[in-house]
Amino acid sequence: MRVRHFHVRPNIPEELEPLVDLARNLWFSWNWEAVQLFIRLDPALWEKSYQNPVLMLGTLSQADLNAAARDESFVANVRRVHENFMNYLKAPGWFRESHGGEKDFLAAYFSCEFGIDEGLPIYSGGLGVLSGDHLKSASDLGLPLVGVGLLYQKGYFRQVLNLDGWQQELYPDNDWFNMPVTLERAPDGRVLTIDVPVGGETVKARIWRVQIGKTPLYLLDSNVKENAPRMREITTTLYGGDRDMRIRQEILLGIGGVRALRALGLSPTVYHMNEGHSAFLALERIRTLMAEHGISFAEAREQVFASNVFTTHTPVPAGNEVFGQELVRKYVQPMAEELGLPWQELLGLGQVGTAKSHDFGMTVLALRTAAFANGVARLHAETSRKMWRELWPTLPEAEIPIRSITNGIHTRTWLSHEVGELFSRYMGPRFVEKPGDHSVWDRVDAIPAGELWRIHQERRERLVFFARKRLKAQLQRQGAGAGSLRGAEEVLNPEALTIGFSRRFATYKRAGLLFRQPERLIRMLSHAERPMQIIFAGKAHPQDHPAKEIIKSVIHFATDPRIRHRLVFLEDYDINVARYMVQGVDVWLNTPRRPLEASGTSGMKAAANGALNVSVLDGWWCEGYALDTGWAVGSGEVYNDPEEQDYIECEALFNLLEQEIVPLFYDRDKGGLPREWIAMMKSSMRKLGAYFNTHRMVQEYAESCYLPAHRAGARLAEGGFAGAKALASWRSRVAESWSRLSIRVEEVRKQKEVPVGSAVGVTVRADLGPLAAEDVSVEIYYGPLDTSGEIRDGGIVRARHDGRDGNGDLFRAEIPCKVTGRYGYTARVVPRHADLVNPFTPLLLTWE
Repeated sequence: MRVRHFHVRPNIPEELEPLVDLARNLWFSWNWEAVQLFIRLDPALWEKSYQNPVLMLGTLSQADLNAAARDESFVANVRRVHENFMNYLKAPGWFRESHGGEKDFLAAYFSCEFGIDEGLPIYSGGLGVLSGDHLKSASDLGLPLVGVGLLYQKGYFRQVLNLDGWQQELYPDNDWFNMPVTLERAPDGRVLTIDVPVGGETVKARIWRVQIGKTPLYLLDSNVKENAPRMREITTTLYGGDRDMRIRQEILLGIGGVRALRALGLSPTVYHMNEGHSAFLALERIRTLMAEHGISFAEAREQVFASNVFTTHTPVPAGNEVFGQELVRKYVQPMAEELGLPWQELLGLGQVGTAKSHDFGMTVLALRTAAFANGVARLHAETSRKMWRELWPTLPEAEIPIRSITNGIHTRTWLSHEVGELFSRYMGPRFVEKPGDHSVWDRVDAIPAGELWRIHQERRERLVFFARKRLKAQLQRQGAGAGSLRGAEEVLNPEALTIGFSRRFATYKRAGLLFRQPERLIRMLSHAERPMQIIFAGKAHPQDHPAKEIIKSVIHFATDPRIRHRLVFLEDYDINVARYMVQGVDVWLNTPRRPLEASGTSGMKAAANGALNVSVLDGWWCEGYALDTGWAVGSGEVYNDPEEQDYIECEALFNLLEQEIVPLFYDRDKGGLPREWIAMMKSSMRKLGAYFNTHRMVQEYAESCYLPAHRAGARLAEGGFAGAKALASWRSRVAESWSRLSIRVEEVRKQKEVPVGSAVGVTVRADLGPLAAEDVSVEIYYGPLDTSGEIRDGGIVRARHDGRDGNGDLFRAEIPCKVTGRYGYTARVVPRHADLVNPFTPLLLTWE
């Protein structure tokens, strides 16, 4: 049967045409004045359309649209908001003001999921929300950046719970023609498509654009009729299917993403891989340079390596994406042939060590093809350096080139509009313009305690009413009786201490930690004078049955008649649920098993709204915790026995709740204000809000990764890639000669004791073989000795070349003695070149 199609668009009156611009740009998602316009049109329809303004405008009756067009007040408001929107698009932003001289700079940000707004469900959790916040801050800052991802027909999944509390998954189709996405077209009007070779077949993919303020996000869609059914399904679900499906998705994301940007006429100078899913982009970039410029693999790799950035988000080896060798061969061997690489050599780019039996790791491929790599919190960077030290086996762990750029949040997206208005009133317009400015956040102290507490209570009430409504709908769908439905209308107390726990449900996050002492928990929840209540929400991965069991256990516990009005689980956790929770709770609870939480950002969102965090010292909280910002469970210990850890930290958590948190919340002055609690709220908002935001984060990426990568890539590409050719030739020569190189410490000051503040002179003799002194850097590695005689917290002093004699080259250095104690030192040599961005990848290093 042949089906023809056409598109029906809403008939928007001329007076309301600006609403179409606002609906099709996700700028509305962090601008309450824009959201208010759609709510004012029809509040019930706004909720029914899942807060998707494109669908809402298409659903609203013509009579309602015409009536709104005749409302002079509404039309004036539309014009005012649209004018603000246009002024925002024209504003130069931080990047142009600070780095306007950078020629042709453009960063491409690749991620497998983007959580921008609940009306565009192509995300699962923290990684996607971080990606969305990254793009929003890039827009606010005026950073030239484009996003690249996949457009999933069914998104992640909708969570439904049966009467027994078991999670089930629904996969409704997304209707792109009623969502804020636009199909990209060629100049002649044809739909723009790209071709990607996948397992011997050519897959066609359409390109859709989502506009996020000034920042475009391009999403690939393989659901094209020209494709075979198994290829059309590549972009069906996020994190769905088997390993074969996952590698096809990642080929489309990495290789297809690079081709899509070229088809759009874009030439990024920096490529950022947000997690390893897109790492195949490095191979495609190399292939393209080789094909178009006639350069070798080694030469192309130099330019690509210098201009790639990689962010790892996973703190455990098992969490990193790996594929079996035969599966990789099935899909990637044609790429090896195009690159002119022996298969084992290409396979080795994704393997740890030299064993031929190792699987192919996407994180390993990314680390080997990106000069700039980072973790997402200080502790996570330490954990990552430890995890991947086998890639740099002779390098001290602290020098492994994985730096730290701590995550943040897009503050205006997550701030309640009431708190946002409060901030505007007391912090001024600079809060909107520069939310990462510490001096702006210092003005939080000027907010009257009573005013802050009143607004916080309002948000708690809204959360309670939202939870009641959500729970009632949940019970109605399950077929619950009238008594249960009436009970849902009475759950939670708008004035009680409210704790929130919502996140992806995984066993290491330990959602059930409090349930280890059920009677103690019940006593706290049911206390007559100082009640406590907990709201849970979160999804388990469809294949994670232990996590599903945890959800089930929470729901079963909540059926206890003594506490069922004090503990609820809200199904189908999404951005909308998260927003209500972080804006309304008093305490944000986080209980991961350290060090398995890479960063976490939900606590940052809660803190910006005035909630206080109580968390294990893991992820971002290691940096955020202070006595006046929240509470720490434990002191950062790592246990070998998980059972012992759970016992100790459960006890510590209950002690904090009973002895500090609950008493502080209910300690009121004569006016009913918890003065000390409010003081702590202000301190938390001021200290955490100023730092843990994506404006600071994106600026850090720009200045420590993007701009250095852009400049390095430009240098290597100049003059027909003369720099890349010279660097590849130099690297080959150095690698060939490296095994003949040796060094030794020639002489040192005779004294075994020296006074603090002095320096110890060291002379190193190096046999460089065919290499010249300018090809290497001779360094002294020194530091305090631990009890086993090993150098800890080592420092580096570079030795200066001091000529040569018949026995080799001489290098001299002085070790500064700034602190008393027992010190050790040794000499080493590493390659040195003016265009070498990362001297340790691949690693050439010789110790004395």
